[in-house]
Amino acid sequence: MTMHNNTAQLDAAARAALLARMRERPTDIDASPRRSYDTSFETLPGYDELLLVRATGDALGIANPFFRPHEGRAGALTRIDGREVINFASYDYLGLNSHPQVQRAAQEAIELYGTSVSASRLVAGERPLHRALEARLASLHRAEDAIVFVSGHAANVTTLGTILGAEDAVFHDALIHNSIIVGAELARAARRSFPHNDLDALERMLTTERQRYRRALIVVEGLYSMDGDVPDLARLVELKQRFGGWLMVDEAHGIGVLGAGGRGVAEHAGLDPACVDIWMGTLSKSLASCGGYIAGQQALIDYLKVSAPGFVYSVGLPPAAAGAALAALDAMEREGERVAALQANARHFLEAAQAAGLATGTAEGHAIVPIMVGDSLMAVLLSERLLARGVNVLPIIHPAVPHRSARLRFFLTAAHTAEQLDETVRLLVEEIDESSRSLAALGFGGEEDGEEAGATPASEWRK
Repeated sequence: MTMHNNTAQLDAAARAALLARMRERPTDIDASPRRSYDTSFETLPGYDELLLVRATGDALGIANPFFRPHEGRAGALTRIDGREVINFASYDYLGLNSHPQVQRAAQEAIELYGTSVSASRLVAGERPLHRALEARLASLHRAEDAIVFVSGHAANVTTLGTILGAEDAVFHDALIHNSIIVGAELARAARRSFPHNDLDALERMLTTERQRYRRALIVVEGLYSMDGDVPDLARLVELKQRFGGWLMVDEAHGIGVLGAGGRGVAEHAGLDPACVDIWMGTLSKSLASCGGYIAGQQALIDYLKVSAPGFVYSVGLPPAAAGAALAALDAMEREGERVAALQANARHFLEAAQAAGLATGTAEGHAIVPIMVGDSLMAVLLSERLLARGVNVLPIIHPAVPHRSARLRFFLTAAHTAEQLDETVRLLVEEIDESSRSLAALGFGGEEDGEEAGATPASEWRK
């Protein structure tokens, strides 16, 4: 104890002497002038643009369409500000979020395991529900195994960040989800983007560039979440085989939507799912839960379970989420009429919108149908006017989509009725015309990409 105290006293004396010398000769320590650092969060990139958007909305009396609270379950109908409205802003495609058996499974999981597994699965968070769910997801894709993550976005980021490196390349569709781009950046892999669904361009790119890289990963979505179209899976399989790469398909929006049984784009294309190396999906759409997963060969899953930071260093999926997803898979397979009803509703809405002259982009009638309006301000105003008339649909604006491609994105579900769909199309036609006139009277419209102010004619938002 005495030695320890003496050492502490000597250390204190040495520090005091050093401070004294620094005060006497400060230029010996740092001869440069002291810098002034800006610590304001308002200097973050894009914050000025955020303020400008808010100011424009306030000037026009347009409320922020985002972060509106829903006062209950959000299915084909929802309640906003105490009023029931037709809802097209939730991707509960099969209506399973309110399914009694799905809710009961979540409740029973909580009663048995609690609200959290309280640890990473690697150490103490493993529960029987996890492996049961992974086995079912592997079966869904005819894969050897699967791994479940607490987030779909994290599943993509951590998977690409783990299996790729600086000597590898990711060849992805230009409209791929943000999580793929972030994952490629984390891996420090080269990133090559080809125009949306242009597989001729992808083939040219692989021909000239594939040999430069150790591994090549081709990534597409099974159903594109902003546009509602699907890729040519058969040709993608041929390309990855010919050029020696992996093919990854993000099925976040495809499960429950594509194929007679809702098994995704492989079933839709009539192909064996084993032809795809990496299947990715989420639990938060048709499966009425939360989380993401990767399905594929056993070696891939084994490697991710001990190497992927988003799995190794993250808490395991909550019991309620795992239980709900398992029950939703049961319901999807047992109640095939839900998949059929969804597909019928999506076709009905697409055909009705096109018959009314509305621009639907490249949508093919698979649960997601954009109504293209071009101008971001127009999209926000149109969303607000439709809500006032009993229809909730969200605008998708830059930077989520490129300039001049703002839209209203409609999520169709099995629970919508034909009457709701037809009424919505009728209101859309009325409100596009009225909103265009309102913006023209105020001197707004057509200002994106540096264009001069001036109203864009309503005809340009029609086919």
